[in-house]
Amino acid sequence: MADHRILYCNCTYAKIVAPEVKEAVLRKLSDSGVAFDAVADLCEMSARRDPAMQRLAKEGKVKIAACYPRAVKWLFGAAKADLDPGQTEIINMRVSTPEEASEALLSAELSPNIPSKDSTPADAPDKIEKDSPASS
Repeated sequence: MADHRILYCNCTYAKIVAPEVKEAVLRKLSDSGVAFDAVADLCEMSARRDPAMQRLAKEGKVKIAACYPRAVKWLFGAAKADLDPGQTEIINMRVSTPEEASEALLSAELSPNIPSKDSTPADAPDKIEKDSPASS
């Protein structure tokens, strides 16, 4: 049994993860029998500074299925819920196949991948997407 929590973000309001990827990952998690937490949207939770984010950040090892690691790090930081870089793995459903994301989430191994503030993450996009709020 894994010694970490799993958090699945449905990215309901941002709509940045392909629906077929989200659905397949959620189905795989549900079928696995492994306990996990599912939230509608981390962006919205961060904007509200939801206390659940602070609780999760303090609980130790966690795997988060969402989007880019740097974005998730910033969302938790904005909610005053800094994630522990040594105990957090973020699975990017924007660039992973459903199989890759599911395998990473269900693996007993934790591969921390929160970028440091001095580094540019390897998964940073080359340009801002036209529909992203940052391009407005």
